[in-house]
Amino acid sequence: MLLDKKNIRWGIIGCGDVTEIKSGPAYQKTERFELIAVMRRSPGMAKDYAERHGVEKYYTDADVLINDPDVDAVYIATPPDTHKLFGLKVAATRKPCCIEKPLAPNHADSLAIYNAFNASKTPLFVAYYRRTLPRFLKIKSWIDEGEIGTVRHIQWQLSKVASEQDLSGEYNWRTDSKVAPGGYFDDLASHGLDLFCYLFGEVSEAAGISLNQQKLYTAKDAVTGYWLHENDITGMGNWNFGSHESEDNVTIYGSLGTIRFSVFEEQPIHLKTEKGDETLDILHPENVQLHHVEQMRDQLLNPPKNHPSSGQTGAHTSWIMDKILGNI
Repeated sequence: MLLDKKNIRWGIIGCGDVTEIKSGPAYQKTERFELIAVMRRSPGMAKDYAERHGVEKYYTDADVLINDPDVDAVYIATPPDTHKLFGLKVAATRKPCCIEKPLAPNHADSLAIYNAFNASKTPLFVAYYRRTLPRFLKIKSWIDEGEIGTVRHIQWQLSKVASEQDLSGEYNWRTDSKVAPGGYFDDLASHGLDLFCYLFGEVSEAAGISLNQQKLYTAKDAVTGYWLHENDITGMGNWNFGSHESEDNVTIYGSLGTIRFSVFEEQPIHLKTEKGDETLDILHPENVQLHHVEQMRDQLLNPPKNHPSSGQTGAHTSWIMDKILGNI
């Protein structure tokens, strides 16, 4: 029983860029969590990460880390096409697990992962950490407190300029259709769609159009979608990754006002009502997944506290994405 342990000892599968600052240090800074093992296929890179971050063990075989008796819980930070493979192996050990977003490249695989953990009532978390960040919690409080009245509609425009890597043809798993069929939509839009479910509840209908306009890689690069939340709030999004300039703007329309913010940029959040305007600049913590990890600790060691980003919510976000991409 984890409750009987003084500390929960974590292992990371896939100690790449996302774990350097965003997530990895959060497991070391969170009280009663320890990071004791990491895995990467390259021995040199695994050793380098372990030495730089003061991690006791490093492996090149994920199975060894998963089955290490000293590892109590596992964080899977690999590309999404391996999430099901590793997730099911962790589920078989009944060790709590956090999986990077999206939960899997499609809803069917996401559901398989969720069902495996749910069958044994083993905690599963998904790294949609925006559900725990103070700036988005403030937006949620504005909504819940009725500052903009009854919410009617949400609209998101996300545009990106094609990167040098995109233009060069250099391999990038994020734009490989075998790994991420929706390309940057899978990697980026998933964050916003999941956040909208946190703010407004689950989605009952969704559809869209998706295509590859630039032909720079195999994944989709242009997506337009719409959806309906179960409480009759409508939503619309446009995501294009070959635009002449970058843009990240969300507007929530209510019966008494609007809220405007960015999903990815640390820009001020804006509330506009008949009572006036309010602008707040709320910065993220240095390790952006810190609050996400802290709340995992709270669920594991202080039940019945529940983390806002679970396997169930992560699988639902995958369903929305598949609906917009026309995969189901």
